[in-house]
Amino acid sequence: MGEQKNQEQSDLSSTVAPRIPGASGEGGATPLAIRTEHLTKIYAQKLIAVNDMTLKVPKGSVFGLLGPNGAGKTTTLRLLLGLQRPTAGLAEVFGRPCGPNAVDVRAHIGYLPTNPKLPGHLRPIEYLNLLGELCRLPQPVCQPRIASLIRAVGLLGATQQRIRTFSTGMITRLGIAASLVADPPLLIWDEPTAGLDPAARRFTLDLIRELGKTKTIVVATHILSDIDQVCDHLGVMHEGRMIYTGSMQDMRRRLRRDEFNLELDGSVDRIENLGREIGKQEGAQVRLDGDRILHVRIADPHSRSGVLAAILKLVDASSVSLQAIHTGQNATENAYLQLLQEDQAHGFDR
Repeated sequence: MGEQKNQEQSDLSSTVAPRIPGASGEGGATPLAIRTEHLTKIYAQKLIAVNDMTLKVPKGSVFGLLGPNGAGKTTTLRLLLGLQRPTAGLAEVFGRPCGPNAVDVRAHIGYLPTNPKLPGHLRPIEYLNLLGELCRLPQPVCQPRIASLIRAVGLLGATQQRIRTFSTGMITRLGIAASLVADPPLLIWDEPTAGLDPAARRFTLDLIRELGKTKTIVVATHILSDIDQVCDHLGVMHEGRMIYTGSMQDMRRRLRRDEFNLELDGSVDRIENLGREIGKQEGAQVRLDGDRILHVRIADPHSRSGVLAAILKLVDASSVSLQAIHTGQNATENAYLQLLQEDQAHGFDR
């Protein structure tokens, strides 16, 4: 099973080669796949779906567009695709302006909508062939690519089935293959794991990692764990605004997590005694969580490694045994929640 999966990913990598237009980024500036400035979309003078958004997506990144349902993620993607006109501002893909008539822009984008609606009367190869014709791909190029894509997304056993008989996971896999038919350098996937069972979700996330080696990928989702697993850059949307953009590393650094938990084995009295000894260490603040866990926080400006080394010596000299050290847990989630809380509290400063 593992060998088959590796072979499928190898097929995908060798068949879907990157063709990123534009400059290679010489001159020191980071080349961008997507750029927006003051992008705004207001529906019927009533609903502000996208609010004065400025966004930069580096080429070659796996960019997570994160936000709760209704934050404006799908509208943003539709503006980038030229499926809607902005009320104000601009959007560019590979330096070219987006819009309803920007056919050349859409030629460089592979789009996967949420819960794609595909023609149920067709079979998978028939549907992908149709897309190849619409993209004006020559048959000598199109046919081998379709065969490799069908294999890569795990639908070899379903080529005789009508699409209407497909499960949600199979529909998503076929939608992924459809987004790759034209071999675009930019993939825009909207909630790609929505409604999937654990196995299909894992397949999709693994595929994003593999494709991210050669393409720029934008993944819009409200599922933080998906972003945490596959993305290296992140944009957080809330009520139509972009409240954070940057690397995942910078996102996690928003919260200074000089905290860790010591999971211990021993009597409660001995663990409490150890906690009191640790509390005597300069820069260490400690509390008992339950009966077996000591939560330790290192105060500024003390060295994290130095205080931790001293604490481990105390543990080693005590009559309790150390089972595990947990550090950095939920850092991304905490940073995300902090961003939302800060945005809600800013009022007219937003």
